[in-house]
Amino acid sequence: MNKPLSPSRYAVMSTALLTALLATGCGSMSPRDENTAIGAGVGGVAGAVLTGGSTIGTVGGAVVGGVIGNAVDPKKK
Repeated sequence: MNKPLSPSRYAVMSTALLTALLATGCGSMSPRDENTAIGAGVGGVAGAVLTGGSTIGTVGGAVVGGVIGNAVDPKKK
């Protein structure tokens, strides 16, 4: 019989799924908007992993990742 998902695995899988769904709508987004969305997704997953699936850690990671993603200038090389 399958075991239920632990809260931390549930948070990571939910964040990853949400990021994948949001990424499909990036066709009309600006590069800065794309970086913000990607940063928020990666930050949310990282926050969930680092805090054991804590809601505050997941949301905090998403916020920090979004801010960092927004600050990245895609035109600089």
